[in-house]
Amino acid sequence: MIRKVESTLSTTPVLEGAGVKLQRVFGYPRQGWLDPFLMLDHFGSDNPADYIAGFPWHPHRGIETVTYMLAGEVDHEDSMGNKGKIKSGDIQWMTAGSGILHQEMPRSFEGTMSGFQLWVNLPAAHKMMKPRYQDIASHLIPEFVWKGLKIRLAAGKFGEYTGPVKDIMVKPVFMDITIPAGVQQTIEIDPAHTVFVYVFEGSGYFDQMMKNPIGSGTLAKLVSGDQVFMGTDQSATRFLLVAGKPLNEPIAWRGPIVMNTKEELYQAFEEYQTGNFIKK
Repeated sequence: MIRKVESTLSTTPVLEGAGVKLQRVFGYPRQGWLDPFLMLDHFGSDNPADYIAGFPWHPHRGIETVTYMLAGEVDHEDSMGNKGKIKSGDIQWMTAGSGILHQEMPRSFEGTMSGFQLWVNLPAAHKMMKPRYQDIASHLIPEFVWKGLKIRLAAGKFGEYTGPVKDIMVKPVFMDITIPAGVQQTIEIDPAHTVFVYVFEGSGYFDQMMKNPIGSGTLAKLVSGDQVFMGTDQSATRFLLVAGKPLNEPIAWRGPIVMNTKEELYQAFEEYQTGNFIKK
């Protein structure tokens, strides 16, 4: 059965970090709406003043942060001693687990610096797991054409292809899909998963009758079924398709820390303030 578009949501401009201009797709006010996904931000500007201040040192616990770069470069550094760069086409899947301090600092870029950050909740049993990174260079992400669709598969499986992001609790699918004009296809998806698409170029259809176009800067939540329809008419489109296993657990969320109870949340901030946040 083909999933239906239950609802759509347009982005809202926000300031985050030290003054970075972002488009918030969804976040705190809609916690649980796309369980296990907590937040999606779309950043993009050809003016370095909009992003160069970056995201100085800050904590995370209980979640995973996913940074997918379309174009540009971000320096990252953390409390475990890791340093590196996320470059155009790369994806970084960071599991904060029991706690990590890190910073993400964009570099000035010729042209439009753009990408996404997605927050993924961790199940209660793994909230305090050991922090880890999966830094995946662009050339390691499978890119292929299937029945007219151009697909980059960062996580999950599609036909003979497997995304390079491994061993994630919510069994995610993370695809960057481009559809040229005049193409319609249907792909299979786990019927038990939460599924959404976020269009960031052009306009596409995710209802089989192709009556309701989803334009750039719009998210569509897709429900009830084991297939996703996607298509275009007169113009091409590009979008993220993200899916994952819902946790169905309580959410206690404040800023960069997401736990299951208020007591766990208070404990996390107390440990941060007293210098006991990082676990050995």
